[in-house]
Amino acid sequence: MVPLSFAYKDKKRSPLVGPLRFRLLLLAFALILGVSLPAQTRQDTLPAKTQRVNIDNASTLEYKRVGENTYQKLIGEVELSQDSIYMYCDSAIIQNNTQVFALGDEVLIQQGDSLAAFADTLYYDGTLKEAELIGNVVLINRERKLFTEKLHYDLNTKIATYNTPATITDGETQLSSNRGYYYTEIDEIYFKDSVVVINPEFQLRADTLKFNTLTQIATFLGPTVMRSDSTRVYCEDGFYDVENNLAEFRQNAQYIRGNQRATADTIRYDGARGIYTLDGHAEFREGNRREATGDLIRYDEKNDVTILEGNAFFRDSTQTIRGESIRYDAKKKIYKTTGRSRVEDGPQILQADDIDYSEEAGLGLASGNVIWQDTSANLTIQSAYAEYNQNTGFLKATGGLRGRPLLITLIDGDSLFMTADTLLSQRTDTIATDSSRLLQAYHDVRIYKTDLQALCDSLAYSTVDSLFRMFRAPVIWSDTSQFTADTIHIQLANDQLDRILLYNNSFIINSPDELFFNQIKGKNIVARFDSSELRKMEVIGNAESVYYPLDDAGAYIGVNKTLCSEMNINFGNNQVREIIFFNEPEGKLEPMNAVDHDAIKLVGFDWQTEPRPKSRDDLFGPRLRSLPLPGIGTGTRPPPDREVVTYPEGEAPPQNKPTGVKPRG
Repeated sequence: MVPLSFAYKDKKRSPLVGPLRFRLLLLAFALILGVSLPAQTRQDTLPAKTQRVNIDNASTLEYKRVGENTYQKLIGEVELSQDSIYMYCDSAIIQNNTQVFALGDEVLIQQGDSLAAFADTLYYDGTLKEAELIGNVVLINRERKLFTEKLHYDLNTKIATYNTPATITDGETQLSSNRGYYYTEIDEIYFKDSVVVINPEFQLRADTLKFNTLTQIATFLGPTVMRSDSTRVYCEDGFYDVENNLAEFRQNAQYIRGNQRATADTIRYDGARGIYTLDGHAEFREGNRREATGDLIRYDEKNDVTILEGNAFFRDSTQTIRGESIRYDAKKKIYKTTGRSRVEDGPQILQADDIDYSEEAGLGLASGNVIWQDTSANLTIQSAYAEYNQNTGFLKATGGLRGRPLLITLIDGDSLFMTADTLLSQRTDTIATDSSRLLQAYHDVRIYKTDLQALCDSLAYSTVDSLFRMFRAPVIWSDTSQFTADTIHIQLANDQLDRILLYNNSFIINSPDELFFNQIKGKNIVARFDSSELRKMEVIGNAESVYYPLDDAGAYIGVNKTLCSEMNINFGNNQVREIIFFNEPEGKLEPMNAVDHDAIKLVGFDWQTEPRPKSRDDLFGPRLRSLPLPGIGTGTRPPPDREVVTYPEGEAPPQNKPTGVKPRG
């Protein structure tokens, strides 16, 4: 058989080959001189019939018999064969027609049409069909080439074994290790000890690696580090498909790129699609700037889209997001969460079943059991839907329990609950770090607090001045008192009730028993509180009052109906201590049985018990009352600056002088 043409470049000669070859030559000549070679240890186990090695060509041949052994020395263009095995060399010695020692610059052993091995020296056992190749060994199997210094090749099993450093080239891929097994029939190589793989796209180091030269799949069987540009991946199990650029890293899988670090039970890479997947206990960190965790993290490099699934968590320098899943499109700067989600942006926290948000526009939509909190302002809004603008701090809440969003805040250490058809919240300043907020509620506003309840059509509240502004038929209930006016303001100070200011058509009714009603009426009224207890009332303009004083036993003394321009009422222990009237008051104290108590009620008297919220549950559901038509008792603006007019305790306005004092009783 004519040998196939196998080309390989830069074959370097080992420094051991010269002395080794010299010793083998001495051995060969010793045989010719009659010195016997050692007998084969497995000779007695060989088959009865062993096919001899054929001599197909040689320039010279010498034959020698020593005892039971025969020796043949061949020199010059030696060609040998046995079945489909062919050997070519410069010189050879054949013992007993089956054992071959071959020497030459390029000793070649060939099996079939696709496998051949070059070496400086060859020992071939024709009975076992095993070959030992020594010195500048090159094993060629189709397009694959293996370079080493010593190789054992079993021509029966077609398995090559090496225990000296070896390198295999396969196209653009080069693999090397100190030990290995090459299963040529199934194109599979096991590399062991200091495995190195070099490819234009990556470099790999491993303890143990299996590589299939046909499928181009490298299987990791121990600690493995793979590098590509500035990326490093570590694992202890997995595979890499060189042909299709697919990889799966398992068991302590880690990904590092610059200050980016990712870990997971399994890390997958699809190079053709540009998709990275972290599966199982997935974690990604970029220094202290960003952090993401989940059951699964998938990154689409081509579209710059990241998906976190299962217990998803994301944090950067501005916000923290939690959800069942999070999808972030970096190109469009849009993220979407599904499942119960939570977004933290400084003091603001948003929770919902689903969240869609565009970073570029700063607009978002939250739906499903929405809870928005501003911890700096101690505010919470609950709703079914919420639209928000992160750039301006705007939030619009609609829907909720029985179709109504709910606001919760803390006053006097007690929760205040408020509902309306729509709730709005926005920063009072365009500066993103500004924590002050303006809250607006409109249509069918209801408020419940254990010691205060209220209704109005619309309301505004600013955290800057801690002022509630109530519009269109507002009414407030506190204990046994009722406050009404065209417009009402509630002023807080240090999270406590400080003042209630009534503007236009102001009316206050108080009745501990709902039989007799203390009444105060005027254009504007200021009610002042201390430690949430009523201390003083100032009635400014067209003041009128109906007052039922009590004796020390708590019995009614009579009723006093008075008209004047203004009046001040001082309180102690939630009871009237004194009343100061200004500018020619008209009125007197009448006995209880001498008065028609219905007739002396002031014009506009309206004791509203039915619509008053009795519990938090009354804030939801159908309307509690009908509102007057627009233009009838629906003032929307207070008189200019009247809410800030204050007088020293016990003193009257300078232009007026008190003309009458009615002490308690």
